[in-house]
Amino acid sequence: MNKARISANRPSNTVTTARLAALLLLGSCFTACTTLRPDLQSDDAPLNPRDVSKVADAVPQNEPLSRYGNPESYVVYGKRYHTLASSKGYRERGIASWYGTKFHGKRTSSGEPYDLYAMTAAHKTLPLPTYVEVTNLKNGRTVIVRVNDRGPFHDDRLIDLSYAAAVKLDILPYGTGQVEIRAIDPDESESRTIASLTETAPAATPENTVLYLQVGAFSNHHNAQRMQKDLQSQNIGDVRIVEATTDAGSFYKVQVGPLTSHREANRVTQELKTLGINNSHSIVQ
Repeated sequence: MNKARISANRPSNTVTTARLAALLLLGSCFTACTTLRPDLQSDDAPLNPRDVSKVADAVPQNEPLSRYGNPESYVVYGKRYHTLASSKGYRERGIASWYGTKFHGKRTSSGEPYDLYAMTAAHKTLPLPTYVEVTNLKNGRTVIVRVNDRGPFHDDRLIDLSYAAAVKLDILPYGTGQVEIRAIDPDESESRTIASLTETAPAATPENTVLYLQVGAFSNHHNAQRMQKDLQSQNIGDVRIVEATTDAGSFYKVQVGPLTSHREANRVTQELKTLGINNSHSIVQ
């Protein structure tokens, strides 16, 4: 992977909006596809990449299983893998890698073309498709991706992320990263729960609960402070930093609030989008 090229494409921090965007960037057939997937040595990022900060997470939804991507078992490099009958309750930690231009436009194991700018991923055993939440354990950033491919076929790797997902999790500059993945039941996904609350909630939040919008999470406290200062300069409202601890160490969550209602949260969400912050999500405490 050409790290120098990736560094050269990072956005400038000279103005507030650009700084915010930069900080956000810092939360064929089945056989043919799986034959190619293990070889990532010559893969790379796009020469002139798009700004992926505006690429939305995959939206969990009920879909039929792929006709091509779910054999009971399959063999790659002499090793047999068994496809899980269901993703329900699946949660695992391990190493995430990513794949880019080498496979862009080629068929995935589900038969769909791979799009490096889509929020997708490859997994060895989860049913295709499965929606998973991926959390970078180093910085606390989280994305939702749609698993539609098989791989990575390395014993020490758990999931292969699309280029866009790797950028949003800040895994791209390092090649790999420690993550936790959690399968999402579309009927119980957080995104649908929040949407339901937005449509049905009263003007004020329930008694003894407090609503915040989380806009970022950083392993570096200084970066969290910079985002807090930038947001305050835009008159977004009160912005706090909350420290959290995981097995991988501490990280700092930047949250706007407290907010009085889900209606206000929607308004603030739209204001954040004008600043290039498209992945805020509700936190109820």
